[in-house]
Amino acid sequence: MSADDMAEFYIQTAIVETCQGTNGYGEDIFASAVTLDPAADNGCWIDDTRHLVRSTDGEQVMSESTLYTYPANAPLFAPNSRVTVNGDVSRVIKTNLNTSGDLDLPDHVAVSLT
Repeated sequence: MSADDMAEFYIQTAIVETCQGTNGYGEDIFASAVTLDPAADNGCWIDDTRHLVRSTDGEQVMSESTLYTYPANAPLFAPNSRVTVNGDVSRVIKTNLNTSGDLDLPDHVAVSLT
C-alpha cells in the first residue's frame, strides 16, 4: 500500500496557514494559505471525534477533530497553524507523520486540531 491507497478517503477540502512564529508584538505570523483540495488530488479527511491528546509542550488538551492527509503535506502543519474547514477555524495541536516502511501499510499524516 502507499499514500495513494488512502486517496479515496481524502474527499474534503481544508485551507492551511502554516504558523511561522511570532512578531515583535507576540502576534502569530502565518505563511500564505494552501488549499488541500480533492479536485487537485490533494484532499483530506476530517474526523470530528473528540480526543484527549498531549501537545508538543507536554500538556493534555482536548482535540475537537483530526485531519488526515498525504505525508507530503506534513510540513504545512506546524504547531499553532490555522486550519479552516467549512468556515470553522482550528489550530494545530500536534502532527503525527505515520509511515510504515517495509510493512506496506497506508502512509498518512494525522493532525490533531483544536
